[in-house]
Amino acid sequence: MEAKPIINPIEFEAKKKVLRKEQNKLFVRKIFTNKMLVSGGSIFLFLTLISIFGPFIASYGPYEMTVVERLKGPSADHWFGTDNLGRDLFSRVVNGAKVSMGIGLAVAVITAVVGSIIGLFSAYYKALDNLLMRICDALMAFPAILLAIAIMAALGPNTTNVIISLSIVFTPSVARIVRASALVIREQTYIEAIKSQGAKSWRIIWLHIAPNTLSPLITQATFIFAESIIVEAALSFLGVGVPAPDPSWGNILFDGKLVIFNAWWMIMFPGIFIVLAVLGLNLFGDGLRDLLDPHSA
Repeated sequence: MEAKPIINPIEFEAKKKVLRKEQNKLFVRKIFTNKMLVSGGSIFLFLTLISIFGPFIASYGPYEMTVVERLKGPSADHWFGTDNLGRDLFSRVVNGAKVSMGIGLAVAVITAVVGSIIGLFSAYYKALDNLLMRICDALMAFPAILLAIAIMAALGPNTTNVIISLSIVFTPSVARIVRASALVIREQTYIEAIKSQGAKSWRIIWLHIAPNTLSPLITQATFIFAESIIVEAALSFLGVGVPAPDPSWGNILFDGKLVIFNAWWMIMFPGIFIVLAVLGLNLFGDGLRDLLDPHSA
């Protein structure tokens, strides 16, 4: 009989390292060849940098009023012009980016966490499935903006309540997506094998099912980020969102609606930032979906 070749552990580890490096290079190449991911990520990175460093670049504070300079057009002193109270619009827009994008990020994180918990427990425990999903169906039956307005009317207009209301509005959609993925994973053979070995339910849910739902969850979170920015702007525009004088893109649009024919810059600049934020996040989400789930491409 021929002797079986002995595997050299050192050579085996060396080959594993080389293989791991090649896999990392391939993954990085896939990222940079994904046009939607790169373009969306670039736009989002630009807006993030603006929201962080913009207030330090601005020559005026977001609340600083100079009434004699009200409704002045864009100039070297006021890059985006001034609003109806003489406040520097550039300062208000970049500070508003921090507020609007901060709300969107908070809502995306909260809905991802709460929606994951609801979706996982609903998929694993059949007794909870009907109850939790009927509650989600009831919330999803209302248009997002109408439900958000109703919740804000009950809670009152402030930034924290905006985050709470939008989290309630968008959590059911995340729960639905996580539940759909978890139902498929729950029926896999390896889950049955783990159950037969006596593994506890929490271990199966959080260590074996939850990690496999991250791909659709992360993608959906980017879309909710974008939707939250739109709905927050709509709430603030209607006067039930972030209260004045705090700057947010919706508040600036609210101030500009009365002088739209005399001061076009009060509508154009915050509108451009909202469009860029939503466009960048949607492109980034589409690119991320193609990267994490090649079958969807």
